[in-house]
Amino acid sequence: MFRRIIMVVIIGSLLLLGIACSHHKTSNPLEQVDSKQPDKVLFDKAMDAISHHKYETARLNLQTLINTYPDSEYVARAKLSIGDSWLAEGGSAGLTQAESEYKDFITFFPNMSEAAEAQLKIADIHYRQIEKPDRDFLHAKRAEEEYRQLLLQYPDSKLAETARSKLLQVQEILAEREYRIGRFYYLRESWPAAMARLKTLTDTYPLFSKADDALFMLGDTYERQAQRLRVAKFPQDREEAKNKLIRQNLDAAAAAFSRIVTRYPVMPRASDAAKRLAGMGLPVPKPTQEAIELNRREQASRSELGHTGRVILTMHRRPDYLPATKVGEPTLVDPQPTDAAQIVRQANEMVQAPQPAKQGSGTVTVDTVKGSGGENSPMPRSEQPAQAPSPDAAAPAPPQTNEANASDPAAGGNQSKNDSSSKPKKSGLRKLIPF
Repeated sequence: MFRRIIMVVIIGSLLLLGIACSHHKTSNPLEQVDSKQPDKVLFDKAMDAISHHKYETARLNLQTLINTYPDSEYVARAKLSIGDSWLAEGGSAGLTQAESEYKDFITFFPNMSEAAEAQLKIADIHYRQIEKPDRDFLHAKRAEEEYRQLLLQYPDSKLAETARSKLLQVQEILAEREYRIGRFYYLRESWPAAMARLKTLTDTYPLFSKADDALFMLGDTYERQAQRLRVAKFPQDREEAKNKLIRQNLDAAAAAFSRIVTRYPVMPRASDAAKRLAGMGLPVPKPTQEAIELNRREQASRSELGHTGRVILTMHRRPDYLPATKVGEPTLVDPQPTDAAQIVRQANEMVQAPQPAKQGSGTVTVDTVKGSGGENSPMPRSEQPAQAPSPDAAAPAPPQTNEANASDPAAGGNQSKNDSSSKPKKSGLRKLIPF
């Protein structure tokens, strides 16, 4: 038995290696054109060199064609073939150069039908480097962006269906990554983080193979958060805000459970969601016949690896694309993601917001002042000012800040010889210099 497993593993590895090698083959798209023109001869030589893995020679011939015959009808195809030579050569540097050449082609020839082909090859470069969901997801995100760009810019291209199919596979891997992170937070009972991840997942990737389970965890998260709020102690004047938060979480939980029943009626979690709605005392919605048929087609298009396939997959970096659906349209524009910090911030703002003042009984009270008031007193007037001194009279000098107070006990009541009173007084105003 062990020997049989070893043989199956070896055969599977050889098959995968053969598929990978055949992927690098590049055919001559102008092979059927019968022409002896020098530009066509150069192009044919370049294609023959690529087929024999002589990539430097091929690029030299193609660059000679572009520089020598700039008006040739083969220039566009030669530019694209330079990228093909880098792609066939492979390696990290080769793939980077290939992507650069394809982007240059789209820039110089945006209206040609080959522009969609170049865009598809850019996406395929990242598609070939996608790893499992628990690894780096950089190439998965880049592939998603490039496939989306092809579908948005060239929706009528014959390559659009290929891009759509591969985009569904890429989004399955990205959704699986979000699902694992959300489930991690869910098991750790970190409810705001779980809400953010699971809600973003279900809003962005509705065709995910485990969308029903993600929605069920999301609804359960909202319900558990409501239970936590019930037992939490709030100030007396914040009970209304507390009850509002509880209602919001229960409504969100009911919406998640209802979406499972109406959107994914044939998936495993549909019956569990119906029971949870009944337990909450809410009516269980009935899915439409169209929703049932759509969900059946989605489930029928999925597949899964057998035992041997799973064993072989453990030895490769490549992810498993089989659970991805082949029915439906992928998401081309991401909705607004949900942020865990924002969830906490909004809850705190709701609780800390000033409460509206309670309205009174509607009665008006009047305070009376006891005691009899006398007759109106005459208007107060300032005292009669003293008679102004004559201009010839000496004005009193204001005290200086550096002069000792005569009444100060520290001064002993003695006056110094240079006292101001012993000096002759000057008539007129005296200018003060502040210190």
